Amino acid sequence: MTHPVRSILVATDLTARSDRAVDRALELGREWNADVHVVHAIARDAPTTALDVRRVLPDPGAKASVSLPYGPAPKAITDTAGERDSDLVVTGVARYNDLGDYLLGTAVDHVVRNAPCPVLVVKQRAHGPYQRLLVATDFSKGAKAALLGAAALFPEARLHLVHAYHVPFESRIKSEDVREIARLEAQQKLEALLADLPEDVRGRVEPHLAAGEPGAVLDQVAREVWPDLVVIGARGVSGFVQAALGSVASTLLQRIPVDTLVIKEG
Repeated sequence: MTHPVRSILVATDLTARSDRAVDRALELGREWNADVHVVHAIARDAPTTALDVRRVLPDPGAKASVSLPYGPAPKAITDTAGERDSDLVVTGVARYNDLGDYLLGTAVDHVVRNAPCPVLVVKQRAHGPYQRLLVATDFSKGAKAALLGAAALFPEARLHLVHAYHVPFESRIKSEDVREIARLEAQQKLEALLADLPEDVRGRVEPHLAAGEPGAVLDQVAREVWPDLVVIGARGVSGFVQAALGSVASTLLQRIPVDTLVIKEG
């Protein structure tokens, strides 16, 4: 069966921090038999050439094409992705702060918001194919689209589906009945989602249901299953990352030290 990704675009700023993203893009290209295109934005008077870009690639002889669009990197990356009809954009993080947070930076933020396709934000070195995916869900259409999209991209991977449910008035009402009602409602929604999935996808899903704040629950499950990829859905393309993806998604992108795939609804 033909893989849904035939064209991968990876952005590089020619610094060492871009190596992880380029390595992962090249590995996915080999795994999926997809074309890989490396983009480095330059100023019009810059002396940089495609050969210069190849020289700093982790594998200078890799099967990949190179382009050097003029202008600011954020727009150059998304414009090139649209022009080439890319199926996936791969980028790294801008830098890390003293707390270990992953600072996305203007370029990464713009790419996540405006790319015409899913965006993979690479944080770790590539050590083989993605095998354990952590997929966050709030039972929305966007979250379901992200789950199905991830299942199609990685047909052999285990899918750890995580939902954090809210117990109303938990701080004021210490009733087990309230907690149980909240759990049952979440369980019913989860069962309805699973029943609606294609059989081949449903068979790979391992559900995780817990009460608490979404960020805390996702972090806890991540520590238990050690995923090599986190998948989140996004709504729309306007606003900054937090506005477009929601606070939970923004937290995941910034704090969890795992590669993150953002799939937008529609």
